[in-house]
Amino acid sequence: MNVPKFVHSSDFCASSNSKVVVVTAGARQLKDESRLDLLQRNVDIFKNIIPPLVQYSPEAVFVIVTNPVDIMTWVAWKLSNLPVHKVVGTGTQLDSSRFRFLLSDRLGISPSSISAWIIGEHGDTQVPLWSGVNVAGVQLRDIVPNIGLPTDYEKWHEVHKDVVRAGTTVRCLKGYTSSAVGLCVADMVDCILRNVNEVKSISTLVQGHHDIKDEIFLSLPSALGEEGITKIIRMRMTEYEKKLLKISVDTITNAQKNVKV
Repeated sequence: MNVPKFVHSSDFCASSNSKVVVVTAGARQLKDESRLDLLQRNVDIFKNIIPPLVQYSPEAVFVIVTNPVDIMTWVAWKLSNLPVHKVVGTGTQLDSSRFRFLLSDRLGISPSSISAWIIGEHGDTQVPLWSGVNVAGVQLRDIVPNIGLPTDYEKWHEVHKDVVRAGTTVRCLKGYTSSAVGLCVADMVDCILRNVNEVKSISTLVQGHHDIKDEIFLSLPSALGEEGITKIIRMRMTEYEKKLLKISVDTITNAQKNVKV
């Protein structure tokens, strides 16, 4: 059995020849500060750390955790000059996990038996794909036609509101988020090292998908393996969900246009 060896250092060469590089460096999000407010401070940090990390591990897959994760993944890609499939952000993987958990709590069914996805920005404009939520192939939309909409008398949309509030709630209670996103990162690294090509809602270049023309990173269900993202799953969406995704696209585009890399 191989015994893991733990090394800590302030010298970038300690990361030499890594298969996966996980980047969490960044300023702490302050109370009442949005993920997008963190942007410029974290861009400056990335300018100092991404180039040397790539120099020592040019074949690695880079997993970006730093918020605002969608724009920071784009920044890391630009600074690294790596192929786009080798730079991936945690995106809405955690949001999707929380979504499944809260749905499972209401339905009384294990989260692993529920298929449900959140795409778009890891932030306030994220998009819950209610049209695709199903249990054993049974679409919840067939049972509640307006599920997730404000007109839904069963108020399923409250489930997603709890997903959006979850990060803020955790930060208010302990000052930062760590455990849940840490588990998500560990899961992503496992997928890469074992080359399982499991589909996850993670941040990648979405230009050309769903009529998106901007060079931005957002979350779409994507297969993750040893080469990074191997394919992006093109999911069906309702017209309402497409409009919400457009809001997410515009939010990231407007925030990103003033970033100088």
